[in-house]
Amino acid sequence: MAKKTTKKTKSKIVSAAWKLFYDQGYEDTTIEEIIEESGTSKGSFYHYFEGKDALLGSLSYMFDEKYEELEETLDGSMTSYELLLYLNKELFVMIEKSVDIELLGRLFSTQLITKGQKYLMDYSREYYKLLRRIITEGKEKGELTDAFSTSEMVRYYALCERGIMYDWCLASGEYSLSEYSARMLPLMLDGFLKKS
Repeated sequence: MAKKTTKKTKSKIVSAAWKLFYDQGYEDTTIEEIIEESGTSKGSFYHYFEGKDALLGSLSYMFDEKYEELEETLDGSMTSYELLLYLNKELFVMIEKSVDIELLGRLFSTQLITKGQKYLMDYSREYYKLLRRIITEGKEKGELTDAFSTSEMVRYYALCERGIMYDWCLASGEYSLSEYSARMLPLMLDGFLKKS
């Protein structure tokens, strides 16, 4: 029970922070506002985060929450390949609607220079667990190729998603992230399909 409460408290802080970052900008958001918006305490905030900058890495936590939510909606009649494309589309639509592009860019830049934890590369995240499960099942059903290991395919999928997001940030969001990905990701993942 305590673990669930802990996760809920952290989740409330993360959600409140990213809502405020989106609404009023990172620089104009204070820790006090995050605490007030989340309905938590200063002690809770500092239990999970050293300061506001530490929240930048929590974007991956928000992505994982989205994947947990999506996992419950997965259509069992879809192929593994279709599931991967579906997850990507839903995540990228969420990013376009609720994540400020400047903050996403900051996340990428902090991950490039940090000597600490690289949240985007943390293979214990829900994101990677779900990808491993879908790809493993796809291989077992004969839908996906055996030419690559599951780990290689998970890594490549994540690389493709990061690359598309990074490029979108570089282009300052000139185009729709989800629409561009819907056209490009199938080309990038074509090698995943088992050839008959």
